[in-house]
Amino acid sequence: MGRVSYLLIGTAAHDTLRVLAMDTTALTEEARVRHATSPTATAALGRSLTAALLLAQVLSKRPEDRVGLRIQASGPIGYIVTEGGRDGSARGYVKHPQSDLPPRASDGKLDVGGLVGAIGEISVTRLLENSEPYTGSVPLVSGEIAEDVAMYLSKSEQLPSAVLLGVLVGSSGVTQAGGLLIQTIPGVSDETLETLEANLRSMPQLTSIMRDEGLGGVVVRALEGLEFVAQRETLPLEFKCRCSLERAINAMTFFSDSEREEMAASGGQEVVCHWCNERYIVTPDLLRAMNDSAIAAN
Repeated sequence: MGRVSYLLIGTAAHDTLRVLAMDTTALTEEARVRHATSPTATAALGRSLTAALLLAQVLSKRPEDRVGLRIQASGPIGYIVTEGGRDGSARGYVKHPQSDLPPRASDGKLDVGGLVGAIGEISVTRLLENSEPYTGSVPLVSGEIAEDVAMYLSKSEQLPSAVLLGVLVGSSGVTQAGGLLIQTIPGVSDETLETLEANLRSMPQLTSIMRDEGLGGVVVRALEGLEFVAQRETLPLEFKCRCSLERAINAMTFFSDSEREEMAASGGQEVVCHWCNERYIVTPDLLRAMNDSAIAAN
C-alpha cells in the first residue's frame, strides 16, 4: 500500500495554540505526474496545494466548503491556482508547468521564490457565513509561499500564525511534502510565544524532519515544552478534481450547431481539464446528438 497524505489537528499550551500538520507527499506527487511539472514548479505547486488545504481548515466551517488560493507574481511560473476543501480534497495547476530555475547558489535548495517572483499578490477566496464569496489579497513577501500565507492570515484575516511549507523532489519524484500551521489564540502568553519562536528557529528544514522522524517529529520539535494534545483522528488528504465527462459535454453547449458538426466530422473533440489535466473525448455521436436535441427543442 502506498503512502497516504493526511492531516493532524490539535492544540498546545493549554488551548492557546491551534496546530495543523500535514503530510501531503502522495498528493503532491500525483499533482506532479498529472501536470508534468519541473522540480521547482512541483515544489511551488505542492506548497500551494498544502497551503490551500491548511487555509480550508482555518477559514471554513462547513464540510462542503472550499478555499481558493491564487498567487500571481513576476516569476517565470506565471501564476499558481489551487483549491482546498475542508473534506481533505485538493486540486490545482500552474500556468507554466515546465518552467524551472537552477538551485540557489547559497544553499543548493530549489529556488521557489525566484520561480514564483516576489512582486505580485496572494489572493484567497472563501465563502462567508451567508454563503457570499469573499476574496482577500495582500502583496507577496517573498514568493516562497509559506511567508506569504502567514502574511495573508495576519493582515487580511487578523489571524496571527506561523506557517511552514516544504516539498523535497528527488530523481524519481516527490519524496517528502508537507506543512505546519500554528495559530495563536487570544490569551496566549508571551512565554508561550517566546518558546514557540525559539523552537521554530532551531528546527531543521521541514522536509528533513519528515524524512527522518515523520510528521509527528515535526509537531514534537515545533511544540517542545508546549504540551501538544491531538484533537481528533487524522483526516486523509487527496488530489481530487470535480471534472467529469458530463461536464465536458456541457462545455460543448457553448458552441454553435455548425461548430459541433465540424468537430464531429473531424473525429470528435478533446476537452482537457486545466485543474487536473484529465482528458475527455466528446465523440461524434454525442456532438451530433446535441445538435439533434437542439433541433427538436426548436
